[in-house]
Amino acid sequence: QNGVLTRVLLICHNALVLVVQLMRAEASCRSPGDGPTEEEMTLLDSPPSKQPLPLVVRIGVFMALWYACSGCTLFGNKYILSTLHADPNLLAMSQMTFTASFGAFKMYGPHLLGCGPAQPSPLLTQRWRTFIADMLIVGMMRVLTVVLGLVSLKYVAVSFTETVKSSAPFFTVIFARLMLNERTSLMVNLSLVPVVSGLALCSVTELSFNMVGFLAAVVNNCIDCVQNVFSKKLLSTHYNYVNLQFYTSAAALLVQMPYMLFSHFSEGSAASSSFSTTLACALLLNGIFFHMQSVLAYAVMGLISPVTQSVANTLKRALLIWLSVLYFGNPLTLMSAFGTAVCIAGVFAYNHARVHYPYVSPREVTPLK
Repeated sequence: QNGVLTRVLLICHNALVLVVQLMRAEASCRSPGDGPTEEEMTLLDSPPSKQPLPLVVRIGVFMALWYACSGCTLFGNKYILSTLHADPNLLAMSQMTFTASFGAFKMYGPHLLGCGPAQPSPLLTQRWRTFIADMLIVGMMRVLTVVLGLVSLKYVAVSFTETVKSSAPFFTVIFARLMLNERTSLMVNLSLVPVVSGLALCSVTELSFNMVGFLAAVVNNCIDCVQNVFSKKLLSTHYNYVNLQFYTSAAALLVQMPYMLFSHFSEGSAASSSFSTTLACALLLNGIFFHMQSVLAYAVMGLISPVTQSVANTLKRALLIWLSVLYFGNPLTLMSAFGTAVCIAGVFAYNHARVHYPYVSPREVTPLK
């Protein structure tokens, strides 16, 4: 156990060191004539006693908490589904209930406690029909992503589920092209080859491979990409991050409620007898960690660039893959490990290509004279 703990700490240390190096590289790219940023001027003007923690320290703290909450949520999901044999729909509804409750407090809590104004409501700036249609679409997609992700965890290993989720850039490029007509450069498309190849190699050699779990993870990726594109469009209209998180969670809860009521009354006393105190405590902790990981992800997003955020998210998935292998002791073949590594490396290459090799329309290319 000491050896496993040492390896886990070493992996966490290397991940944080890589992110800090990326942040320093971004800072060094700014030319000396640019002057201090707005945040740096605020820090210089404030008295020493009121100055917040250094930016690198804050990023490190938030990122460590983000990684920890994501790991607790993921491993808690696996424990609730595999050990306590809970229904994925029950776990999904518990997570949506906690997210909607915390979101309602963030929306209206400051106003009710007299600490500040309430968050602006999108109902004041758009028609009811448009609002209900948008929430039904997002609520349905959010329920499906949560339930399918939990179904995947129930049938296959955590490491394999996270590997499939790491292939999200491949589906993002496809749906961005279909929905937004967004074109990508040749280098970006080539970077997707190791992503798909690594996922295929990992799937073929995965000892815990199950077709139901694999398809659930793949469909989850597809719906999640569509949801991200649709949510991005909503954020550009009448919504912000706080009210969008609250309303989508509440909509997902309302969409899932009829099925849960039907399932409860159809199963009768058998469903209520399987609900134990241990399961209730596990759902409580899991709901808190599930909400905190999204809050911390937004906090990290506000402190670093989108590129570093994407790299940090990829590092998080790689870390969770190896932690799950160490914690659960899943049998792992050499080719499966190699496929996982190739897939993760392809995601890094994709992030690099998106920044350094953007798509250039043929009309924008200046002909040689």
